[in-house]
Amino acid sequence: MTTTVPCAPFSRVLRQVEDVVLLEDDVEYRQVTVSLHGRGLRLRQVVKGCDVKTKRQYRVRAGQFVYSRIDARNGAFGLVPPELDDAIVSNDFPVFDIDATVAEPRYVSYLTQSRWFVSQCENPSRGVTNRQRMAESFLLSMVVPLPPMDQQVWLADRIDSVAGRIAETTRLREAIEAERDEMLRAFARELAKDAPRRPMQEVAPIVRRPVQIDKTAMYPELGIRSFGKGTFHKPPVAGATLGSKRLFRIEPGDLLFSNVFSWEGAIAVVQDADAGRFGSHRFITCVPNPALATAEFLRCWLLTAEGMAHILEASPGAAGRNRTLGLKKLMAITVPVPPLDAQKKLSDLSRKVAAARHIQDSVADELKGIMPALLDRVFKGELQ
Repeated sequence: MTTTVPCAPFSRVLRQVEDVVLLEDDVEYRQVTVSLHGRGLRLRQVVKGCDVKTKRQYRVRAGQFVYSRIDARNGAFGLVPPELDDAIVSNDFPVFDIDATVAEPRYVSYLTQSRWFVSQCENPSRGVTNRQRMAESFLLSMVVPLPPMDQQVWLADRIDSVAGRIAETTRLREAIEAERDEMLRAFARELAKDAPRRPMQEVAPIVRRPVQIDKTAMYPELGIRSFGKGTFHKPPVAGATLGSKRLFRIEPGDLLFSNVFSWEGAIAVVQDADAGRFGSHRFITCVPNPALATAEFLRCWLLTAEGMAHILEASPGAAGRNRTLGLKKLMAITVPVPPLDAQKKLSDLSRKVAAARHIQDSVADELKGIMPALLDRVFKGELQ
């Protein structure tokens, strides 16, 4: 933090408020949580009072400042948006009014998203279990840059402008990606027309590759994003920490399912870059018969409305982790088996789409770095 910018304790800006709400059993309430890494407040769930154990909750109002005692070190701060006015939070989320005569609320929001501010919250929030709560007294005692009001408004306007451009660029990128995904699904639907059908057990049976755990080894794991967004890499886990957890080897070319989130489109083809990774029993690996189908065609078709209807039928239960994909039901799904050369054309097109997405992802990574860098400049006094 620069020494040329006027500073003041946060207590000059924030005043803690406690608008207590005693929950009634037959009334519905909107519960709010605070997302990590400066992503602000979001609706957690709508719930009846009878389903909340702690009846003493706290009402929040639009424009108030809220943080998570537990996750302050991870940037869990934000302002209450208008759509969450009159929602409730638990005691783990202190609520503050902002003195609008001293601080511009948008300036406060951007300040608490800065790397400098979050770094100040790390040590007071670090306990033996990494779950130590950051006290309100520490937050209010923090000395923060507090320039004159007109400069705060000017800075917030400048940051808003940059944030708006980034948001629009991101929206356009996501729209293009959605159109490409729909193009692949449309291709799969066309190939599926009038194609013969055979059960998954014949076309792409489950293949398990259990791993003998070595307590001295590290095991990099693989995850699957929902909505057909592919795989991602998880940090390695030490064999000594796995206990009774079983791991299975995953290989490039596998058709991979998350058995708890397949109903949400967590279906992917394992890529060459995913080689050498592992998954728990919750990750189902299927290997297509190369004489009948390609993994990419099956993935695209399963993500169509018809395919997802079969996945949903094979995943009984309520939403979330209770909606588990049944292995026998998965293997009983009858999938289209169009000519193999047509499937390969779809796979070739999908590879081109993936290459384009890789370029866009690189641009997206650069965009993600713009706001942190900008906020660093602002709160170091370099943007005047």
